[in-house]
Amino acid sequence: MRHNQNSYTVDEALQKLMHFCAYRDRSQKEVEDKLDSMRMIPEAKEKIIITLMQEGFLNEERFARSFVRGKYRMKKWGRIKITQELKKRQISSPIIKLGLSEIKENDYLSTLYQLAEKKAEMISETNTFKKKKKLADHLIRKGYEPSMVFDCVNDIID
Repeated sequence: MRHNQNSYTVDEALQKLMHFCAYRDRSQKEVEDKLDSMRMIPEAKEKIIITLMQEGFLNEERFARSFVRGKYRMKKWGRIKITQELKKRQISSPIIKLGLSEIKENDYLSTLYQLAEKKAEMISETNTFKKKKKLADHLIRKGYEPSMVFDCVNDIID
């Protein structure tokens, strides 16, 4: 029974957050932000978060793994950018490491090369040095490790 649009019982909030977490994996920070927006008191927030974890709706490792798979496969992000985004979501370093284990090393390298070749074709720069710089900057912005990027760029552009 809602008194006004901004107040929820613990059970109503829990139901709402179960749906929120079932739709896609969420980080604990996303759940806390959602509870804040619902104006839940700290005791209720804690109770709800514990229940969500116990019931398997909230799992940081599962979130990190699915986040890594999604950003790597769909957006072709590199490890550095993925790590920064997970840190923004307050995921701990050990869990980030587990999440990154979803990326296989040989796939990672071939993805980097595919991205580089595709982008190199689109860069109309005739000066080899400038073309290499533009390509390297693009790949580094995507979150790939600079040392890997420079090796790749040098392999692709002669």
